[in-house]
Amino acid sequence: MSSTLTAAPVHQVPAMLLAAGRGERMRPLTDTCPKPLLEVQGLPLLQWHLQALAQAGVGRAVINTAWLGEQISERFSSHFGLQGAPDKRHQLSISYSHEGVDFGGALETAGGIARALPQLGPVFWLAAGDVFAPDFVFDAQAVQAFEASGHLAHLWLVPNPAHNPRGDFGLSSTGLALNLPADDPAPRYTYSTIALLRAELLAAPWCDIPPGNPAGMAVPLAPLLRRAMDQGRVGASIYTGRWTDVGTPERLAELNR
Repeated sequence: MSSTLTAAPVHQVPAMLLAAGRGERMRPLTDTCPKPLLEVQGLPLLQWHLQALAQAGVGRAVINTAWLGEQISERFSSHFGLQGAPDKRHQLSISYSHEGVDFGGALETAGGIARALPQLGPVFWLAAGDVFAPDFVFDAQAVQAFEASGHLAHLWLVPNPAHNPRGDFGLSSTGLALNLPADDPAPRYTYSTIALLRAELLAAPWCDIPPGNPAGMAVPLAPLLRRAMDQGRVGASIYTGRWTDVGTPERLAELNR
């Protein structure tokens, strides 16, 4: 007598990719090209994330846009698939939140997430479209662990780069992200801009943006995260793969050497 084992279905959640920024420090490159479309090793920055999401079985992505946003939607349209993928398990459907069209400019990170939230769901991946992290895996097991944790966010932290020597957040021995006082000598790490979030973080008492952000409030994400950290509601992991915040023409040139 024989039996066939069937693998449990992979549970993934949608992703939001942040692509609305002006990229002032990248000028003049970003005067005519949105920063997420600048090429690293032959591919637009944003495409590296799209490839990783598709490879991980993520089925939906929402991209927010503002500066030259029409170029982003024209480039990627409504679907993205891995080249040579045999089935729809590695196909992404893409929708957009056009902040520039709706409000004349970007809404900062929390404002942009709140605006796009109706297109997402209770749990979702978040990644900035101007960060190069080709080794990062949008792991379904990380989603499962996050959903079971009760945390409002899980951040991936990286060793501090030269342009951010003080870092952003601490990390406890139990895997909690820490909002350390400025004079605390404990080690800090830099937020990679990759995270898992619950929609609950974008509601009271953590956030006062009305559902869907109909007025287009521009609100940063860091204060919300710090409030949640103070209540022990944010987890964190260290990511040690390749990572670059492509914030200047010099860093872009270095990646392309």
